[in-house]
Amino acid sequence: MPDVLLASCAAATGKDEDEPLLLAALAAEGVSAAPADWADDGVDWGAASAVVVRSTWDYAPRREEFLAWARRVEAVTRLANPADVLTWNTDKRYLRELAAAGVPVVPTAWAEAPDDVATALERWPGDVVVKPVVSAGARDTARFSPAEREQARAAAEGILAGGRAVMVQPYLDRLDAEGETGLVYVDGAYSHAFGKGALLAGGPLGEGLYAEEEITSRTATPAQRAIGDRVLAWVAERTGRTPLYARVDLVPGDDGDPQVIEVELTEPSLFLTTDGGAADRLAAAIRRRIG
Repeated sequence: MPDVLLASCAAATGKDEDEPLLLAALAAEGVSAAPADWADDGVDWGAASAVVVRSTWDYAPRREEFLAWARRVEAVTRLANPADVLTWNTDKRYLRELAAAGVPVVPTAWAEAPDDVATALERWPGDVVVKPVVSAGARDTARFSPAEREQARAAAEGILAGGRAVMVQPYLDRLDAEGETGLVYVDGAYSHAFGKGALLAGGPLGEGLYAEEEITSRTATPAQRAIGDRVLAWVAERTGRTPLYARVDLVPGDDGDPQVIEVELTEPSLFLTTDGGAADRLAAAIRRRIG
């Protein structure tokens, strides 16, 4: 049994570009590691010194099963990130807490019942984005123009019918030119940043395991770093844990100032390929955690 198991899923086999870099970096640290499907009942998770959640990208349709697995693993070995952090982070209503704490978050309306949908959709006159509060890889997410409010309503009601609450956000026009900026943190310390092209040129993103993205290396601005650092400090205080890994995704608001669109603590791609030292930093942090 390897020292560390990287929790993945069968559908992600060969698709996680972070995985080979992390395996090689762990080997250089003297730590043996291997991927394993979180849904495989034959895996002896407790035999590993630690389990690191990585490409469990199929968890969203069976979130409760995934969280139950995380609690079982945590009962027999170290789990990063911990089960209580995964529970909190896999429902995007955590953004309400961030906004209440004064962190600049993309304006969001929430629909938790069919009667909430019309009010949420009417909040902004322009294009809106409709997505579920439980989702991975931008699945079941779509952008709708003002002329497509009926389609937006149908999409929202379909998400609700499937047992998930809905979030509605204005589409931020600066995204088309500037895209998103992701800030990656390892063991609470800033590691690197990357750029992500705009996904929502039109149409839903719901058919594959994840949406294909245009990723580039990027240097975070001081304003972006300030928000990312603030979010990480808040997360540590809120959860009582310093996460092994975290990703803070930022988008430009109408005034160009960065806003948080997501805080990824569960199974984010960390885009280790965009920074030459990123895999080494993550591997060293894992080694430190297992002693």
